[in-house]
Amino acid sequence: MRYRALGRTGLSVSELGFGCASWWGKPRFDEATALSLVHEAIDAGVTLFDTGASYSAGEAEPRLGRALAGRDISRLVIATKAGTFHAGGGRIGRDMRPAAIVASAEASLRNLGLEVLSLLQLHGPAASELTDEMLAALDGLKARGLVRAVGLNSFDPAVVEHAVGLPQIDVVMVDYNVLRPEREPLIARAAAAGKGVLAGMPLAMGHTRPLLARLKGPQDLWYAARALAHHRQELARGRRFGFLHRLPDMTGSQAALAYVLANPHVNAAVFGATRPEHLRENLAASSLRLEPGVLARIHAAQRAGS
Repeated sequence: MRYRALGRTGLSVSELGFGCASWWGKPRFDEATALSLVHEAIDAGVTLFDTGASYSAGEAEPRLGRALAGRDISRLVIATKAGTFHAGGGRIGRDMRPAAIVASAEASLRNLGLEVLSLLQLHGPAASELTDEMLAALDGLKARGLVRAVGLNSFDPAVVEHAVGLPQIDVVMVDYNVLRPEREPLIARAAAAGKGVLAGMPLAMGHTRPLLARLKGPQDLWYAARALAHHRQELARGRRFGFLHRLPDMTGSQAALAYVLANPHVNAAVFGATRPEHLRENLAASSLRLEPGVLARIHAAQRAGS
């Protein structure tokens, strides 16, 4: 496993991070299997674990806390998100008031069994919500020793662009993958400003692979239903990258991760996994590099969709 500095935070992270969300955190997914995935990731050298207060209907944080209990976490970077919460009935609530962010951070510490959060990220804020009061509240969490670094997770480039200009923001997480090359100039500007950069959705949610080829278990049906409901455009774009799953020396997932990690401004790519074999497959991407011919085919497929 290779490691990279997380911007100017003073933190170092494994270039592949484990995302503790979605099916992984749901009670329907076997607890022992979920915890063993975290333990295997730690043993393989993963130091970055990313979750959120609202993930898996509020179950992801407590489950990650149980996975970390009794482990040596001195080298780990535990990141979570605030500003959204499980509102019951499958609904996600939203509260970006500074006081709510502070309360969420304090609750996350309890859920995770931690004394300090390595990274607290605002979960999808609007630029207008990054007020002086909000930034002061984030600074206050740092001053109290509850949070080491703060940032935001947003798939809105305008919000990330605004955050890049705020000295109080340490880290940004953006949706970057083979389907999102347009994020590269923004990522470069963030890195030039000293921000840590995390790539969310580095596997493009699996949309480069035919949908039917993914269906092997209940979690696959759940992810497929979500894709059909919310990501039909990405599914269509992903068909142009099917060749990534026919490479002779790596899998499609490894190729997708290698593409993201080839960007020197990305500090880590965060993926999720619910099967040990997929975890191992993805972690092996840390040592892989794409051949120039494969990169050329990726760029051609990207241009075809622009």
